Amino acid sequence: MNIQLEQGLDHSTADSSDHGKSNGLLVFSYRELATATNNFRHASLLGEGGFGPVYKGKIETTGQIVAVKQLNHSGPQGDKEFLVEVLMLSNLRHPNLVSLIGYCAEGEQRLLVYEFMPLGSLECHLHDLNPDMQPLDWKTRMKIAAGAAKGLDFLHNQAKPPVIYRDLKASNILLCEGFHPKLSDFGLARFGPDDDNSHVSTRVMGTRGYCAPEYAQTGKLTVKSDVYNFGVFLLELITGRRALEATQGSTTHMLVDWARPMLKERKKFVNLADPQLKGRFSEDILGRTIQVAQMCLQEDAQSRPSMSDIAHAMNYLTSQSLQYDSDTDQETDQGGGQRTEETRMSNENLDRELAVAEAKMWGEACREKKGGHVRPDDSNP
Repeated sequence: MNIQLEQGLDHSTADSSDHGKSNGLLVFSYRELATATNNFRHASLLGEGGFGPVYKGKIETTGQIVAVKQLNHSGPQGDKEFLVEVLMLSNLRHPNLVSLIGYCAEGEQRLLVYEFMPLGSLECHLHDLNPDMQPLDWKTRMKIAAGAAKGLDFLHNQAKPPVIYRDLKASNILLCEGFHPKLSDFGLARFGPDDDNSHVSTRVMGTRGYCAPEYAQTGKLTVKSDVYNFGVFLLELITGRRALEATQGSTTHMLVDWARPMLKERKKFVNLADPQLKGRFSEDILGRTIQVAQMCLQEDAQSRPSMSDIAHAMNYLTSQSLQYDSDTDQETDQGGGQRTEETRMSNENLDRELAVAEAKMWGEACREKKGGHVRPDDSNP
């Protein structure tokens, strides 16, 4: 892996003055990107993350609107994360992954150029709402969760070799028109082993509050680490709370610890719902969604479902959320306070479909537990 990274850096810097392509990506000069962002002026700033500031820009030669991420050399990430992102995203294409257009590796400059996502990050819509913004409704939250699940399913089960994302969180979910979600920021991602009963040993990285307990304790990274991460993310969407929140003074508490007592009793599930939803959701679908989160958050990694089965369950729950909204609107138009026969049948279908999805999840977990323990792998920092 380290040899690949070094070769990637040599290839990137060698091509940067040719304005050509490398690994299918455009290679930009620093001057082109400075021009595109009005010399990285504050007015063009979209936000800032662990890699560095992100600017909105317009490529002069094509007129394309882009997002330009500039490495902050004094920040926690550096050349390695830059190269990982280039290597990963040059080979990965999926509707729920952000598209990397190109990069600049001129001298000490390290910049990444992405498709522009006009609605920004999920964090802006879930946690940092401006006064003129409306809270996300239930069906939109479900759509975002289903899209994130599809992206992770692709990384785990279709990418060759499989990829462990390692950093699913609201700020790394970018939104385009219609609140279509895409995973971004692959600097912490790692290529996983071909056999998902094995692991990759690596230095513990990621965001506190999201990390799977076995990974935080041992540094052994598997696709099931991402599954736990998804469970935290799903709780975040359900509750509207951050994965790690500050309390009085300098103390913090984790969302999972706050939610666990309520997760043990189904009658308390409704207390987990974000107050900003104002009860505008189906309690049946809420309960099923919380059950998916519960399965993802199991302490025993091998008991967690696969992302493939989670994506299937979330896709169905999303379709039922849309159906519930449609039925509710219809009842309102008719002035009726009773549930329609179609709604009753829809909930019966929901029970059947989710029972099938849950059975598949549990069945896979049992097979994996019988298959043996996690095998040691070579170190992959």
